[in-house]
Amino acid sequence: MCTLYIACNFVYLSVLPLAAIQNAPEDRVATAVVAHMFGPVAVQLMAAAIMVSTFGCANGLILSGARVYYAMALDGLFFARAARLHPHSNTPVFALAIQCGWAVVLCLSGRYGDLLDYVIFAVLLFYILTIAGLFALRRARPDMERPYSAFGYPVLPALYILLAGLIEILLLMYKPDYTWPGLLIALLGVPVYFVWHRKPGALA
Repeated sequence: MCTLYIACNFVYLSVLPLAAIQNAPEDRVATAVVAHMFGPVAVQLMAAAIMVSTFGCANGLILSGARVYYAMALDGLFFARAARLHPHSNTPVFALAIQCGWAVVLCLSGRYGDLLDYVIFAVLLFYILTIAGLFALRRARPDMERPYSAFGYPVLPALYILLAGLIEILLLMYKPDYTWPGLLIALLGVPVYFVWHRKPGALA
């Protein structure tokens, strides 16, 4: 995946000058590159490819996202009803309904680009915390069984935290209208967690 990503960026830089990449219409760099290489017809093909990719991504997120609510409910950190599975399909129907409702609210709240700017900062933040968890577990539970070893530990995980942290700082500097609200929304989860943790089931 990393190789493919680097290869794509190499093609972008080879086809378009940096200024054209920075000012691509609606930030659609891949579409601008394809249009430059193959003409207007390629733009339609790119749109179709993006649609296929989007449906595949949405499929995975819909199936996995509801399971997050389901797992939270099992731990007493979300509505208890979200932990119930449908007797016939064995799926968390209530969790899926909550996810659907929230997705509708987000779709009606603004443009896709704005939502992406809000989300990317919080996503990177949680990626950093997840990688930092490797170091915390190694220190707190050194004898814990580890069926999977983190490649390049501790250098690569530390490098990831460093680079992702740098990106977070740059986002705070250059896109403050989106990153600061995104950070505040993520931090709102802290008091909610402690309230729910102290009274599991109280909001069931």
